[in-house]
Order: sequence, then C-alpha cells, then structure tokens
Amino acid sequence: MGDKINTAIEYYLIKQKEILELVNNSFSLSIEDIIRYGEELSVLENKITALEVAKEN
Repeated sequence: MGDKINTAIEYYLIKQKEILELVNNSFSLSIEDIIRYGEELSVLENKITALEVAKEN
C-alpha cells in the first residue's frame, strides 16, 4: 500500500509543479484562469496532505 501512496504523492506533486510553472510563465492569463488554477492547486494540496497523513498511519 505504501508504494501506491508514494506513487500518488509523486504524481500529484508533478501536477502541482506543472500548474505552478504554467501560471508563472504565462503573461496572458485571465482572472478566471488564475482562479481556476488556484482551485486546482488547492485540490491537489488537499490530496497530497491526505496521502501524507495516510502514509504516516
């Protein structure tokens, strides 16, 4: 089970990095895009936190 959790954490960290790079490297994002990406990052952060807690237990 630990390997699956580690794999999921790695996946979500990669997705998080991709979104951050996209936002930071874009000069033409609309307010709606920024909000949407922020929401996606929030969801990813929650998933990562939940997986880290599950990994500890």
